[in-house]
Formats: sequence, structure tokens, C-alpha cells
Amino acid sequence: MSVISEFRSFIAKGNVIDLAVGIIIGGAFTGIVNSLVNDIVMPIVGAVTGGGFDFSNYFLPLSSAVTAPTLAQAREQGAVFAYGSFITVMINFVILAWIIFLMVKAVNRLRTMEENKPAEAAPAPPPADVQLLTEIRDILKTK
Repeated sequence: MSVISEFRSFIAKGNVIDLAVGIIIGGAFTGIVNSLVNDIVMPIVGAVTGGGFDFSNYFLPLSSAVTAPTLAQAREQGAVFAYGSFITVMINFVILAWIIFLMVKAVNRLRTMEENKPAEAAPAPPPADVQLLTEIRDILKTK
């Protein structure tokens, strides 16, 4: 089998396509989670903790030359330990994991409901006279 045909066979498998779709949707979902954290969760955290609370500007300078008040300016001045960005990413991860957990839980609940669904009732047998006429018809057909 040539490398090209092997590759074609590999790509045509359903699980490879499913994985590609999952990665694309995951990338799009990341934007939604980032917006949820930055635009909804963090302002609420800021309001609860006294306002103006923003993790993204929390950093430790690793050089005495760094004196800037914001992370972007500090990075221009030298090396910084940006632990605030890490905290924000961790919050994003926890929210994303929670949402995925809820989605999987909902899908599992739907599967369970589908499996426990009562089977459709079998059609009622025809009346005795119709059944007798059907048997007579079948006997006459075979002769």
C-alpha cells in the first residue's frame, strides 16, 4: 500500500474527522469562555472585592528596572512574573471544565431517557375472520 493511499485511508476514518471538528469547535468555544470570564465573571469579582479588581495586571518584576504600573508596560521594561494572567487562565479552565461537565451530564441524561423509553406496542393481531380469509387466500395461491 502506498503512502498516499495509506494517508487517504487514515483521513477518511470517521474518528479523525470527528477529532478535527472537535478541535475547531473547541477553538471557537475558547473565545466564548474568554468573553464570559473577562466580560462577565471578572467584573462581578471586581465589584464584590471592592471594584477595580483585575487579575491581568498582577505581576512581580524580575528586574529592578521594571517600575511600570501595568503588565503591558512592565513587559516593555523587562522580565516580569505575570501570575495574574495565570490566575485568569485558570479561571477560564475551571469555567470551561464546568460547562463541558454540564454538557456531558445533559447528554448522558438524554441517553438514559432514550434507553428507558418504553418500546412501541406491537400492532394488534387482525380479527379472527380476517385471519381465516388470509389463510384461505394463501392456500389458494400455493395450488
